[in-house]
Amino acid sequence: MNKRILEFYKQTSCFTDLGYYKKFARNLPDNIERLCLLQRMQIIHPVAFHDSNIRKKDKCFWGNMTKVSITRLNYEEDYFPTAQSMLAELLRSDENYHIGREAKNKIHITCRGQAILLASILKAKGYSARVRSGFAPYIKYDGVAYDHWITEYYDENKSEWVLVDADEHCPDHEMGFDLNDIPRDKFIFGAEAYLGMRNHKYKTEEIYYSSNPATLGLKAAIRGLFYDFHSLMNHEIIFLHMPKYIRDKNFELSEEEYQELDKLAILMLEPDKNFDELMKVWNHELKFRIMSGALNS
Repeated sequence: MNKRILEFYKQTSCFTDLGYYKKFARNLPDNIERLCLLQRMQIIHPVAFHDSNIRKKDKCFWGNMTKVSITRLNYEEDYFPTAQSMLAELLRSDENYHIGREAKNKIHITCRGQAILLASILKAKGYSARVRSGFAPYIKYDGVAYDHWITEYYDENKSEWVLVDADEHCPDHEMGFDLNDIPRDKFIFGAEAYLGMRNHKYKTEEIYYSSNPATLGLKAAIRGLFYDFHSLMNHEIIFLHMPKYIRDKNFELSEEEYQELDKLAILMLEPDKNFDELMKVWNHELKFRIMSGALNS
């Protein structure tokens, strides 16, 4: 592996830099399984908190949900979009970062937050790590690939990148594979989803982006493509961010614009091999980087 690439992924962004919490992160478990389980127990996924039946339970995977205020946001990434802000809030509510954290002191963060937090901790420990965005058919078994974010880190002993899913580390989840070393064919990266839609490998209803606004098919795949492209450039944008020209056109592009994305997606299929070309795109195709969002519209 090119050392320049590995050094690039040791760098942090405003989303993955832990600031004064770097030393804290370095002292967390080095074992990836223990690290993921510990992190998972600090967080309630918004889908769970949104379920009124789960909120009535005083004993469940997340703890006593009846003690969690109903005024809490379902999606607290509005408050905590960065790894540093997540850790700050967790340690503010309970200075002990432990498996037994009470449900009322957990934050409500999606798979994006989980992936960013794990990547930031691994970077603090000296690993090359990056967030990846795409779709995970393994989350639900109904033929739909739901949007998902995971973490990838470089294992020096194996001399390869390893995919890890911190968000799905739950005792009752039986995936049939190791969540600490996910087989490549189990996850559909953003570029694969986009090209799959363009080449009619996937049907519209098979690719689904659940976050607001919910999107299907090619529109969902374009979101996955750009989230993964920005993540590969160490810029892990939030769900509300999307290139302005895409938003302005409501994801309805010209054939020429689709062909531009075809070229980008092909490069992203092998991001390390095409690293220099991707960097050229990043530095010169500014419309891919001018974001529209909640305030930037």
